[in-house]
Amino acid sequence: MESVVEEEEEVRRIVTDEEKLEAKNFNVFDLPDVPKGLPPHLELQRTRVVCEVGAPLHATGTIYSGAYISSGVDNSVNLENFSENFKVDVISLTKTDMVFDMIGIPPGIANAFRRILLAELPSMAIEKVFVVNNTSIIQDEVLAHRLGLIPLVADPRLFEYLSENDQPNERNTIVFKLHVKCPKGDPRRKVLSSELKWLPNGSELLKESAGGSTTNPKTHTSFSRSQDSFPEFADNPIMPSFEDILIAKLGPGQEIELEAHAVKGIGKIHAKWSPVATAWYRMFPEVILLKEFEGKHAEELVKVCPKKVFDIEEMGQGRKRATVARPRDCSLCRECLREGDGAIEGEAKSKGKAEAKGKREWVDQVALRRVKNHFIFTIESTGSQPPDVLFTEAVKILEDKCESVISELS
Repeated sequence: MESVVEEEEEVRRIVTDEEKLEAKNFNVFDLPDVPKGLPPHLELQRTRVVCEVGAPLHATGTIYSGAYISSGVDNSVNLENFSENFKVDVISLTKTDMVFDMIGIPPGIANAFRRILLAELPSMAIEKVFVVNNTSIIQDEVLAHRLGLIPLVADPRLFEYLSENDQPNERNTIVFKLHVKCPKGDPRRKVLSSELKWLPNGSELLKESAGGSTTNPKTHTSFSRSQDSFPEFADNPIMPSFEDILIAKLGPGQEIELEAHAVKGIGKIHAKWSPVATAWYRMFPEVILLKEFEGKHAEELVKVCPKKVFDIEEMGQGRKRATVARPRDCSLCRECLREGDGAIEGEAKSKGKAEAKGKREWVDQVALRRVKNHFIFTIESTGSQPPDVLFTEAVKILEDKCESVISELS
């Protein structure tokens, strides 16, 4: 009995505290013989959309954080990893268009930016139209609708929202005047957006009083000061974004006289307040040649692509091979994977049935993929604000949404 107790005590003395700590932190993936990371086919499924002839594969993302835990891969969202991997590369930027790459984000965040740009960024647009005279063939309602869709060069951050109980003033309303006539005997004339004249002092139309009194005439706005006295508008007058937008056509003797009031709003209420003509994104294309295309095969591959993704590289001694020169231009038309009546197919048919597969052989030789966390984002502004400013404001709105969710959960 005493010998058994002594053996148990000896066993207890063998296991030290360091060994206990090492056993607690033991991870099978730390062993040198255990492969780390996902197998290649699972890594491809997790990070790429494979585009085949019939349909894309692995188009949906894996949201569950423990989906690959058995392989030692953490699929959860980590703020530190996100900060290291997230990157924005501006490809092109003009006054109205912007193309940039967003790298290291899930599709949900990219789509959130798109929806905010379309529906939640404010802008100024014509809301009320006071028609004094309209003898054109366009009805008053249609004319007002056309005026509302004209984009305006006005920074909405300098204006306030106009509620039902507010009085239109210099901080929430922009007034335009349109008075055009086509004299009799003249040819038909176009009414363009350039003829909308900004009234910095507010409305010039008098309100009709109930008793017909004219002692204290009032207009439709109450401006305490002229809008052009503000430093923001002194050098940047408010005007339509484009001066050649067609509003109406007048025949001889016809006339349009009206006053239009623009207010602040968002695209969620009406599309006229959307500051972008469109905002869209697509996954970054990845085109891989799984074999060398040389000679006539290389020329046929370059010829069949309508987007000119492939190019010919001279290898010396009269040898040529195809290379992927412009992968981001790929539109996923799959022409390089489909059967066709090109030179190779015709040549194969003339040589016999054994080679009569034509371009169908390229299915196993060209790989078309999309990178799931790399997006090519395009913003086309209506001209009210530059596209880079619009994207910055969209980031602020998304940040405010995140902060409100955190405050509600805390």
